[in-house]
Amino acid sequence: MGLFWLENRTMLLRWWYRLRREPLTLLSTVLQPVLWLLLFGHLLARMAAGDVPGGDYLTFMTAGAMVMTVFNGAINGGVELLFDRETGFLQRLMAAPIRRLSIVTSRFAYIVAVTAVQNLLIALTAYLLGVRFATGLAGVLAALGIGGLFGAGVATLSIALAFAVRRHPEFFTITAFLSLPLLFLSSALAPLDLMPAWMRWLARLNPMTYAIEATRALVLYGWDARVAGTMLAGLLAFDLLALLVAARVLRRGLA
Repeated sequence: MGLFWLENRTMLLRWWYRLRREPLTLLSTVLQPVLWLLLFGHLLARMAAGDVPGGDYLTFMTAGAMVMTVFNGAINGGVELLFDRETGFLQRLMAAPIRRLSIVTSRFAYIVAVTAVQNLLIALTAYLLGVRFATGLAGVLAALGIGGLFGAGVATLSIALAFAVRRHPEFFTITAFLSLPLLFLSSALAPLDLMPAWMRWLARLNPMTYAIEATRALVLYGWDARVAGTMLAGLLAFDLLALLVAARVLRRGLA
């Protein structure tokens, strides 16, 4: 166990040093989630005033911005492993005395950690703009946990995709094709009640909706056991499905 932790810590430091050497990427990682909240929150504030739960669109949008940030970070999180495959570094790494599982788990942990930091920045920005979690600081921490649970499934699928495709253009084509439909077929930007029936039906199948609704309840209403239970069931089922898919792909990719 100690060796496994050492391998993961070393690989995590590698990802961190790579990010630190790319100041524009680091700046984008920090600022992008805040821009999500500022641009969407203020762009649609007047148009949606009074039509959203809570009455204030920025408050309504905070949960959507947090979960969208997790999704965007996690869905592209596996691409670094694909770059390692393309440059041949992954093959050299697999020849080293290191567990192959550590290569995957360290990347997974890095993605979840970065998205958690981004979500913390969104919560802080929202607070400075006057948004208050009805559940207080404990609710912020719970929202980070929800983001982690949702991001775990998305990151797992992203890592699996990195081993399933041959070149990074395929990776970006697939993720770009999926991102916008999944975003609009969720309650990130609009309440489920305002959607057309067919979109509402599809949105209820989207795991992003479960994460958003549970986070939104923490922001707007307070603790809700029914919403939390539904979210847990939905996201755990999603994570399990993602794990099964990834296990099948990685068994072949890391062989």
